Amino acid sequence: MCTAATYQTKDFYFGRTFDYEFSYGEEVVVTPRDYRFDFRRKGQMSHHYAMIGTAFVADQYPLYYEAVNEKGLGMAGLNFAGNACYFEESADKDNISPFELIPWILSQCKTTADARILLDRINLVNIPFSDQLPLSPLHWIVADKDKAITVESVKDGLRVYDNPVGVMTNNPPFDQQLFSLNNYRHLQTTNPENTFSTGLDLDAYSRGMGGIGLPGDLSSQSRFARVAFTKMNSLSKDDEMSSVSQFFHILESVAQPRGLCNLGNEKYEITIYTSCFNTRTGVQYYNCYDNHQISKVDMHKENLDGTDLSRYPLITEEQIHEQN
Repeated sequence: MCTAATYQTKDFYFGRTFDYEFSYGEEVVVTPRDYRFDFRRKGQMSHHYAMIGTAFVADQYPLYYEAVNEKGLGMAGLNFAGNACYFEESADKDNISPFELIPWILSQCKTTADARILLDRINLVNIPFSDQLPLSPLHWIVADKDKAITVESVKDGLRVYDNPVGVMTNNPPFDQQLFSLNNYRHLQTTNPENTFSTGLDLDAYSRGMGGIGLPGDLSSQSRFARVAFTKMNSLSKDDEMSSVSQFFHILESVAQPRGLCNLGNEKYEITIYTSCFNTRTGVQYYNCYDNHQISKVDMHKENLDGTDLSRYPLITEEQIHEQN
């Protein structure tokens, strides 16, 4: 299970946690403009926008978990088990496999508005990458500096929702998650007044009591409420380091330590990595469960007019700065 978020200061930031019980060997991957995408039902695309993101590379194909293109549009796919539904091919639609959706959108779209135009024509089809790599049940967040949307392919068809909070987790479907925020409308960042009774002199015995009732468990519904409250009340300076630091703090509010989500058979879900993109500069920052140091990859330091992927394995071992 995972959490995605956006954050706006002087620049616009986009990223996610990847929460799972094991790693697939993810890498930071830069796809240049002339890398050839071979879409299963839409042919070849030999020239497109460059992009950077976290991917598992199979047969030299970047299976992106999340990415940002050179125009500042970001997209992430998160687990949507039990609700995601993919279909047979349709003659009057653009038949795109779910593993192709991020490159299909980010290759061609500058903005969320552009993405919505393509999404109106898309039919997500049940075509796996390979026999060894079946399709994952996913839904997606798409965001730029002006707007975020959530995309869900369910049994009733493709649904696109405005996402005014700029965050997403997993289940239930997004419209239900958004409605659930009504349950937390009383939350505040200052200590509340005593409205319990005029007959009782109740003490504000601690700072932070305005957040009492904010859920603290690791379920996707609770993570949605917690990261939405955290993100929408976050403050930082506008400079890059302050903004990046704050973004990681936002997602730390829903990070999963080993041992708290027991899947049985000695398997535990953890936050394997957290990513943060400056969508204007094309820089990806990340850290990992066993490496708290933030690493950085700049897509513009690569040859974006090339044809080959640039790949950077995640640095997963702890980096300790020794001061004496």
